[in-house]
Amino acid sequence: MAVQRRRHQYRRRLIPAIAAVSAAILLLFVFISFLAPSPVENDHIFRSRINSVIGEGNENGSGGNGALALSGSSSNSRGVNQRDLWRTKNAGLYYGCSNASAKFAKASAIIQPNRYLAIATSGGLNQQRTGITDAVVAARILNATLIVPKLDPKSFWKDASNFSEIFNVDWFISYLKDDVKIIKELPRKRGQIWNPYTMRVPRKCNEQCYVSRLTPVLAKKHAVQLTKFDYRLSNRLSTDLQKLRCRVNYHALRFTMPILEMGSKLVHRMRARSKHYIALHLRYEPDMLAFSGCYYGGGEKERTELSKIRRRWKTLHKHNPERERRQGRCPLTPEEVGLLLKALGYDQQTYIYVASGEVYGGESSLAPLKALFPNFYSKDTLAKPEELAPFSAFSSRMAALDFIVCDESDVFVTNNNGNMAKILAGRRRYFGHKPTIRPNAKKLYKLFLNRDNMTWDEFASSTRTFQRGFMGEPKEVRPGRGVFHENPASCICEDAKAKTKLDSVQKESPPVKKDTDAADEDQNTNNDEPDFSDPEDEDDPLNLLGSSFNETSSEYDNQEPELDELLSD
Repeated sequence: MAVQRRRHQYRRRLIPAIAAVSAAILLLFVFISFLAPSPVENDHIFRSRINSVIGEGNENGSGGNGALALSGSSSNSRGVNQRDLWRTKNAGLYYGCSNASAKFAKASAIIQPNRYLAIATSGGLNQQRTGITDAVVAARILNATLIVPKLDPKSFWKDASNFSEIFNVDWFISYLKDDVKIIKELPRKRGQIWNPYTMRVPRKCNEQCYVSRLTPVLAKKHAVQLTKFDYRLSNRLSTDLQKLRCRVNYHALRFTMPILEMGSKLVHRMRARSKHYIALHLRYEPDMLAFSGCYYGGGEKERTELSKIRRRWKTLHKHNPERERRQGRCPLTPEEVGLLLKALGYDQQTYIYVASGEVYGGESSLAPLKALFPNFYSKDTLAKPEELAPFSAFSSRMAALDFIVCDESDVFVTNNNGNMAKILAGRRRYFGHKPTIRPNAKKLYKLFLNRDNMTWDEFASSTRTFQRGFMGEPKEVRPGRGVFHENPASCICEDAKAKTKLDSVQKESPPVKKDTDAADEDQNTNNDEPDFSDPEDEDDPLNLLGSSFNETSSEYDNQEPELDELLSD
């Protein structure tokens, strides 16, 4: 009897214990199931508008079930396929090299007495920067003393700043003293103000062109001023003259101290918020869109508004919006830029600095981009109005602030191929090949058009494939292709020791198997090279919008000034 009672008591204690353990296991299973991602999460159809995805996520209490899967962390710098989001592969194998060769004579040995060259630039800050750079080279070709270039106060950008209010003129003169003699003003002639003889050279004028056209005039007039001096120098020059271009653009042209200090503050404030940041040059202003002749789905309201703006350019050809879009000649919308960045591996925690004027459509146009990247800043949000007051009335000085923040960014992105985009792309190649993303708009157009009919993974994979060759990698563009300011191949050298060391390490290391997509993305060179035109045509700003504007020199010079100036920044 005693044994039976003990067995009965044991059974009474065992049953509750088993029930408790079972309940605990059940709760653990439910908890794990709750945390696990949905097996069909990546198979949702890609929506046409980001706002609808955000709405769906909010209604469900989580953004994880939407097609775009907006959540994520940027604490890991590696994104899709383990690609480093913030550094360019093999960048350490190359460096900027612009020193003159031993055969490049000192300025003091070649300058002709009583021979002066004055330059009047045109356009906005970056178009003028191109003119200044080429003016130094033109003076060197002519063995003439260069007068500090004049900036254009009557351009589309309406900025009356002179050279010394934007650039450090004393540094400019002293840095280039061995290359070209530069003085601030034309000396007086017999005690009177000397007005130089005014003329213009053809676009893309090479060394022989300058010598044959200007040497006789300089011998007779002694002082010549070249007007509308932008893109008046050929891309095909000797190596020493190309390197001189680089010394001017990347070393001699330094902003004034007030601009540098304010730009440094903006960069510091971005760095205080995040270790890394993207700078986006978002050319989506009404004038730019009107000029491009593109259509963005805004209905009759958009057509009416942009057509009204287009009428200010009487000689502007009528474009077929669909053809322009198909050929990749239309700036990406803010939403499309956001989708591109997300497909490349950047997430919601990424910080973005936006350099832009008035965005067409205002906040409604920016909303999809901000939804994807809420850490969204500009100089107006980073600085107090009183800090920007000394610059805000001058478009070129404001552009200079954006230039500094974009130049210092970890990644630079542009949705156009204007002058600021080109100059920054070249500068970033020269100073270490920092990632510079230029959308392959011609290929991406088809993706954006069919995005409703594919999964997000399909869209992202195709985007990464199309962007190969458009990421600022070393040697992604062959020497001689594109504008020299965008691809300064003559000024970029390979570090032979670093290359040899890397090759030896790779030989000793066992091969690592990669998936096809990741292996493709690691290529530095590829067959899908950016679709540049011939080098001697690419430097015409009008060609940025297609062959419709491929005018001859004489035809171009008769165009209204604002036709090309709009594209300068």
